[in-house]
Amino acid sequence: MRRRTGTQADPATHAEALDSVLADVVGLTGASVGLLFLLPPGERMLRLTAASGVSRRIAAPWERIPVQEHIPVTDAMRQRRLVWLNSQEELARRYPRLGIVLPYDFMLAAAPLTDDETVWGGIVLLWPVWHPPQLSRAERETIEACCRRGAGVLREAAGGGRPPLSGDEPRLLSSPVPRESDPAQAAAALGFAQRLPVGCCALDLDGRITFINSAATDLVGAGAAVLLGRRPWEVLLWLRDPVFEDRYREAVVARRPTSFTALRPPDTRLCFQLYPDHSGISVHITPSSAPGTSPAADQVGPECEPPPPRAAQVGATALYNLTHLASALAEAAGVRDVGELVADQIVPAFGPSAMALLAAEDGRLRVITHRGWPGELVDRFDAAPLASGTLTAQVLATGVPRFFGSVADLEDDRLEVSYLDTMAAWAFLPLFASGRPVGTLVLGYDRPHPFAPAERALLTSLAGLLAQSTARARHYDAKHTLAHALQNSLLPRRLPKLSGLSTATRYLPAGDGLDIGGDFYDLIRCDPGSAVAAVGDVQGHNPAAAALMGQVRTAVHAHATGGAPPGDVLARTNRLLNDLESGLFTSCLITQLEPGRRHARFATAGHPPPLLRHPDGRTEVVDVPPGLLLGIDPDAGYTTVRIPLPPGAVLALYTDGLVEAPGVDLDEATGALVRELARAGGREDLEDVADALVRHARRSAPRHDDIALILLRTGASG
Repeated sequence: MRRRTGTQADPATHAEALDSVLADVVGLTGASVGLLFLLPPGERMLRLTAASGVSRRIAAPWERIPVQEHIPVTDAMRQRRLVWLNSQEELARRYPRLGIVLPYDFMLAAAPLTDDETVWGGIVLLWPVWHPPQLSRAERETIEACCRRGAGVLREAAGGGRPPLSGDEPRLLSSPVPRESDPAQAAAALGFAQRLPVGCCALDLDGRITFINSAATDLVGAGAAVLLGRRPWEVLLWLRDPVFEDRYREAVVARRPTSFTALRPPDTRLCFQLYPDHSGISVHITPSSAPGTSPAADQVGPECEPPPPRAAQVGATALYNLTHLASALAEAAGVRDVGELVADQIVPAFGPSAMALLAAEDGRLRVITHRGWPGELVDRFDAAPLASGTLTAQVLATGVPRFFGSVADLEDDRLEVSYLDTMAAWAFLPLFASGRPVGTLVLGYDRPHPFAPAERALLTSLAGLLAQSTARARHYDAKHTLAHALQNSLLPRRLPKLSGLSTATRYLPAGDGLDIGGDFYDLIRCDPGSAVAAVGDVQGHNPAAAALMGQVRTAVHAHATGGAPPGDVLARTNRLLNDLESGLFTSCLITQLEPGRRHARFATAGHPPPLLRHPDGRTEVVDVPPGLLLGIDPDAGYTTVRIPLPPGAVLALYTDGLVEAPGVDLDEATGALVRELARAGGREDLEDVADALVRHARRSAPRHDDIALILLRTGASG
């Protein structure tokens, strides 16, 4: 690949280079589908940037993915390794949500776009089931090489200050076509297809008809002018059943022939056989045998399944998108999380050009999130009183959804439209949970949009699902606010400023639950020449653990202020915990600092060891004799050790949330943290070092435990 010289990166050139990476990895590995995801700098939302071998409609549920999601590409990014799924059964077992939305037979690989320092995104590849159950060595090496190449492109783009993210929609890579086409052969092929006595047509990957012969138009009862450029199930009423669209989706995703039988009124049964490849789908249409009889002797390809008992009106894609959204909302926490998830899913997956989610708060409707409308327009209906005459308030007051397929429909009702003047059709959906008003969902369409009864039912179901999630998220937010206030009251508001010592601290609650736990840190001034740093972890993630943490921190503070050595501080605190009989155990690390004397004294009660970065960059784990956890044995003793602490050294005290995670080897994780401190510890600002260590922990594994961190550098003024 040619690289541009100069300081200014060209986003178009880098985007083309990434497209080339995706095209190459798909072509060289024989994958049927390829998806390229990028993580914009500073964001927590993964974006689908380019796709090959699949339509945007099918890929829509994954255009925006929170990085904390549990799906193959985010797992590959967190673990920095390739994830391989060799069967539908394994996919459903490890990723049940993905198995629900794509219940087809295929194999999948997800690999991270990463270099030594940064995870830039990931690539997902799909193969048909006739691929061997394991990737070959050559395939793995190809995937890894292409990912390294992609990371290099992104590193170069970042160096120019303009990452290669173009537009809000993913780029769809076109299938390779022959460089030269013979007009005579094309005409001959067209004549051949028109002379066939059986029906045949071609669909692109988006399901639209690109060719249909005369026999097929006769069989389906519609002319080519009506059908070309349209999806069959959108034009032919008797094909509007989710089963039929689902067979098309299966053909595209699984790259395997599929079939179905449809009943064309009044009594004509037609068999549709679908044969997919990377460029589209060939469809063979023939009259079907009557029920109970054998298929024609000359029939080839997949045997046609009987038609479903009745034809519904909602497409399979819409139903799958609704299911995907439901499972995603089940994992959303606060109202803001729900709002962002809905905004990122509804617009690409359900067809509107714009949306706004409003929540009822303190007698007003306030905008939680929106997409597609300019901010100044949204401001016009933000904070509208619930008693106002706006449509957003009216539908919430009545509980009845309102659908307007055009501006004329809206004007016929003599309703105010000034704040909706950028759209041509609207849906206003009230949100109720357990009979209580929650808010309003507004959807806008940039073209007139007739809302069929089935679509109205689907959107109403969507509103009910969103209302339940929003109500649950409100309860979560209320509990989170209370927990946050309690946690903050138990941690020191600020650390004392000490001569010859600079500090930085971080506290991050676990990713789940009430965001409250038993981790703590403290820095205690003892006398002008010494201080005590403490970090600890009380068992549990609940108010009881937090309350005990406050008692432990108070006890440590009192004993350390009296000048007791670290081992004695732990012994006295241990006796207090045993007297309290809380049933909870506590780990704790005490460090007594005397910067003027260039040494520190340590004692530990079952706590992760401290890390020490020397001024020359050498970084090590400090060897402190282990002691029993506090709260187990009232007579336990704790040893104090003395360690040299030269000026300019950085000392890191932390809780196990910084290194522990399910499936992660503790020694390897601690070693990785040592290396990260060695790289980052030389920065002048200790706050930057703390940020680097936390980012490292987040990259390495999902956060399942609280993190408390205190960094200390000697030889600097606080």
